[in-house]
Amino acid sequence: MMQDSGVHGLDQGERSKPGTARTTRQSTLGEFLTAMRARLAPADVGLRTAGRRRTPGLRRQEVAELAAVSIDWYIRLEQGRVGAPGTAVLDALAEALRLTPVEREYLHLTARGQTPPRRLPDRPDGVSPSVRAILDGMPALPAYVLDHCFDVLAHNAAATAMFGTGFGHGPLANVAFLLFFDEDMRRGQLSWEQVARETVGALRANAAKYPDDPRLQAVIARLRAESSAFAAWWGDHTVSERGSGVKRVAHPVAGVLTVAYDMLAAPGAVEQRLVVLTPVGAVTEQRLRALVTANAPARTSPLPPPSPARRSPGSPTPVRAA
Repeated sequence: MMQDSGVHGLDQGERSKPGTARTTRQSTLGEFLTAMRARLAPADVGLRTAGRRRTPGLRRQEVAELAAVSIDWYIRLEQGRVGAPGTAVLDALAEALRLTPVEREYLHLTARGQTPPRRLPDRPDGVSPSVRAILDGMPALPAYVLDHCFDVLAHNAAATAMFGTGFGHGPLANVAFLLFFDEDMRRGQLSWEQVARETVGALRANAAKYPDDPRLQAVIARLRAESSAFAAWWGDHTVSERGSGVKRVAHPVAGVLTVAYDMLAAPGAVEQRLVVLTPVGAVTEQRLRALVTANAPARTSPLPPPSPARRSPGSPTPVRAA
C-alpha cells in the first residue's frame, strides 16, 4: 500500500474510514497492556510460581484474576476486540499492573480518550527535602508551597519577613482564609477583589478535580458560610487557575511593593505549587531586600547582590495587580 505524507503513515483511504482512529487506539492499548504485564514478575504482585516459565512477565490469566475480570474479556481487550472499558475496570487494571500515576493516565487516555478521574493527593505534613532546599536556597525572595486547598505546607524566612511571623501557622496557615478573613491582609492587598476572585475560581476548579476531598470541602464550606463576598462569587461559577502575574502590596514596614508572582509545580508532588515573589522595579527591589535582610536569621554569608531591575513592558513601575 502506498503511503502519502499524511500523519501516522495512513493513506487517504484509511484516514477517511470511520473508526480508524478508534482502531488505532485499540491496537495501541493492546500493545501497552502487553508491555506492562511483560515487565512484571509474579513475585512483584504477590503470586507464587512453580518451575520455569517459557515467557517473561505475567500471563493474561494472572492479570485478569488480579483485576477481577474474565480471562476471555481480557484477551479480547488486548486484541482490540472490545469497546471502551469503564473507568473502574481501567483502574483495576492499573492496580493489577502496578502502573504509575502517569501510566494510569495514559491507560485511560488510550482506552477511552478521556483523562481519568483524579485520585485524592497525599496530604503530607510538609514538603520533600529537595523542595525545602529550594525554599531555603532563595533567601532574598519570599517563597512558599501551597496545596490544592491553599494550605501553606512550607515557607522560607523571606516569606516570614513579607507576611509576618504567624504566616503558615494556626489561623494563618491557609492563604484563602487569609484573604477573606484577615483584615490586615485585606488592607495590604491593593487589588484585593481581583486577587480574591481569582482564588475563588481556583478553588472551584480544584473542587471539580477532587469532589470527595474532605479538607477541600471543609475549606470551601467555611468560606461560603463566613464570607458574603466569597459566597457571592462562588455562585457565579467562575473557574480559573492562578499561574503568574503582578500585584501591588502595601507592607506596613517596607511600604508599597510591586511584585511578580509565579506558581510552579513542586517537583515530585501532586497538587503542590511553589509560589515565588520577585520584585518588579528598582524601588521594590531595594525595599524588599532591606525588609528581608532586617528579618533574616543569622547567616554565614551575605545575601546575593541585587539583580538588574525587573520592569514590565512599557511601564517603569507596573501597578497591575493579579
